[in-house]
Amino acid sequence: MRRIRIGVVGLGFFAQNQLEAWRVIEGAEIAAVCDRDPARVEAARQRYGIERGYTDVAEMLADGGIDAVDVATTPPSHRAIVEQVARAGLAVICQKPMAETLEDARAMVDACRRAGVSFTVHENFRFQRPMREVAGLLRGGAIGEPFFARISFRTPYDVFANQPYLATEERFIILDLGIHLLDLARCFMGDAGDVSCWTKRVNPKIRGEDVATMVLDHGGGRTSVVDCSYATHQVPDPWPQTLVTLEGTEGTIALEADYRLHLIQGDRIATRHVPPQAWPWSRLPLDIIQDSVVALQKHWVESYLAGRPAETSGEDNLKVVELVHAAYADAERRKGQPKRWIKWKA
Repeated sequence: MRRIRIGVVGLGFFAQNQLEAWRVIEGAEIAAVCDRDPARVEAARQRYGIERGYTDVAEMLADGGIDAVDVATTPPSHRAIVEQVARAGLAVICQKPMAETLEDARAMVDACRRAGVSFTVHENFRFQRPMREVAGLLRGGAIGEPFFARISFRTPYDVFANQPYLATEERFIILDLGIHLLDLARCFMGDAGDVSCWTKRVNPKIRGEDVATMVLDHGGGRTSVVDCSYATHQVPDPWPQTLVTLEGTEGTIALEADYRLHLIQGDRIATRHVPPQAWPWSRLPLDIIQDSVVALQKHWVESYLAGRPAETSGEDNLKVVELVHAAYADAERRKGQPKRWIKWKA
């Protein structure tokens, strides 16, 4: 099998999962790493046995010997790097969110289209094993025609400890976490034509919103409720698991905590345990995220070698970015309107 040579740009907290995943995927190898911090570059070279290390993307691209670039930096840098890689004629994988603005996201998709290069967004939640199992049941018609979904991620987990920059973002939970859940809603229920959104900032130490509730209209009477919170006090804490309920004309699928997947048809209930695969570097409870990174990157390799777009292509993921910005726009509109409470007469 031909081996795809990967250059990884950005060696921060989450990028370690991508580096570990590339090492176990047949058909791929890390050819070079790049980060503005020389210490990170040297640490990655030593840990992963990589000969080539850079602090400048242009220098890495100029040296050649790379087929694709995995962009694992923070969103403000994505557009410039993706356009640079596209001009070099190389395939691109970009960490989510693809961009902070619709203008940047559309420009990135357009740049890769014009350059004729593959563009994929690292949207890994739909590649979690439980989500693949849910999608498989849906495709198999297990619950007939779905008409309602709830996709929920609620936790008190301190996400800012490992990624402190998130506390300074003006837009936080929808752009960082809700984008995953909106993608799942599309994956299960189809594209949405309308979204209503309510947000709140509970944590006084952060700048953006840490609670959001979104209602999506998927057409044909199909709706979904997407809710996310980093301010929910509960024991036990399901973090980092996403819980899902899908109702259809012939049954219900319920993904509960600890990876318990229920298929309810009439008075019959079938339950399975669908935990993630363990890897030598994975650790509880992050194994669900780490396994999904492997699954996504495996899918990307298969798609690249077959010459077809990956499931989370830039063009497909642009629809998720549009939903994110539509949600923010609706939330802002609601904040500017006077509250009108319905009073019921006895």
